Amino acid sequence: MRIVAGIAAGGAIALGMPGSAHATAVGATPVRTFEYSVGGMTVKVPTGCMFTHAIKGSGRRITYQNAGVDCAFVAALSSGFCNWRIDFTYSDTNNKVYRTSRGVTHSECKIDPMRNNSPQTLPRYGKACAHLYVSGVRRVSQCHHVTK
Repeated sequence: MRIVAGIAAGGAIALGMPGSAHATAVGATPVRTFEYSVGGMTVKVPTGCMFTHAIKGSGRRITYQNAGVDCAFVAALSSGFCNWRIDFTYSDTNNKVYRTSRGVTHSECKIDPMRNNSPQTLPRYGKACAHLYVSGVRRVSQCHHVTK
């Protein structure tokens, strides 16, 4: 599967600078139009939604992490995302996933699904990603590099 990496303004923003510096990264990736079935009905998610992933911390320590969808225009009038969940994954510098924080699957439909993840210290540098699943299918991902 292809991971789409959104980069915040100015290129990749690394978590953790030498000394006691703190870093913040926010990136957004467009949610492509797609259709899925819920209870025999076809639901279409139109263009106009962005999947945003924010992360704060220092070094390998993540103090705050959040991901969610914001929709505008026609997309904001749709029924939203049903049977959704947001997962966070962490991979090393070789792109090998070593930890997954799987979110709860929500059966209700929401136009603005969102999830926070708890603070943690990563065992390795690499990449932190957020993934939106709708009816069990990964629809969009957004990642940040976590480097020295």
